[in-house]
Amino acid sequence: MLGKIIRFIFFGNYFVGILAVALTLEATFQLRLPFNSINYYLLLFLAPTIYYTYAYNKVSTSPSAVNPRTQWYYKHKKFIKQSQSILFTICITLAVNLLYDNSHNILNLPIIYWSAIIIIVIAAALYYGLLPRSFLKFNLRNTGWLKAFVIGFVWACCANVLPLIMLKIETGIGYHDSVLWTWLFIKNWMFCTVNAIIFDIKDYPTDANKHLRTFVVSYGLRKTIFNILIPLLIIGLLSLAVFANYKGFGFPQVAFNILPFILTIYIAYSMHRRKNILYYLMVIDGLILFKAICGIMGMLFVN
Repeated sequence: MLGKIIRFIFFGNYFVGILAVALTLEATFQLRLPFNSINYYLLLFLAPTIYYTYAYNKVSTSPSAVNPRTQWYYKHKKFIKQSQSILFTICITLAVNLLYDNSHNILNLPIIYWSAIIIIVIAAALYYGLLPRSFLKFNLRNTGWLKAFVIGFVWACCANVLPLIMLKIETGIGYHDSVLWTWLFIKNWMFCTVNAIIFDIKDYPTDANKHLRTFVVSYGLRKTIFNILIPLLIIGLLSLAVFANYKGFGFPQVAFNILPFILTIYIAYSMHRRKNILYYLMVIDGLILFKAICGIMGMLFVN
């Protein structure tokens, strides 16, 4: 029974929705912003859940002897179709309600906010090739090493850009500490990029057969771990130390923000041993949840 629940949460991408909300709450605490509406948080949970399920369901048209997630999608294709319809209906209802309640503020958004929205929507659509091929064949997932940076960028936008847009829409409040915001955005971008590179280890055989030049395919597992992942994480730790000193962060805040980097370095080092799909979905993606919790905990010690 427990195994079924775990597969439902992680294969069904509900954990992805949790991650989106957790990263947003972390950014809200760190930027000391008012919380967004419950309507927005529900929408934020549902949208990536539907998005990832739709994208993965597109390629799970037949059962696989070696991929448990593909097997799960094929076995539960009727449930997935029904749940997607229900979740999509709820999502549209929430979106319409949000648009109706804030129509005046949306129409009067400054151009920089509209530009950010357009960039995020285009990146998200191109990432999984969701646009019709007759319209545009380009798919960011097929750009090899760039794929991980695109994933990190989309998640950083979800955590650090969308909340500011929604805050402007729902309350009219803007944010003006560009230095702190920029650093947090880059930190999220790089952390999620490292997470995506680690996740690519799972897809190494498939990507190699498709001639998709990810870091793992291009440089091999060992070089990816020791020459790319661990150096990036160490650079992240050093930049955290410099910025913490610049901003005058206290010890508890620094300590909590260091923990996700240390744990990620340990897990990256352990990736030379083969892992199953649930390990990646629970532990590797779980690093993002751990980072969000640590970021929130660190802010609880700030006066």
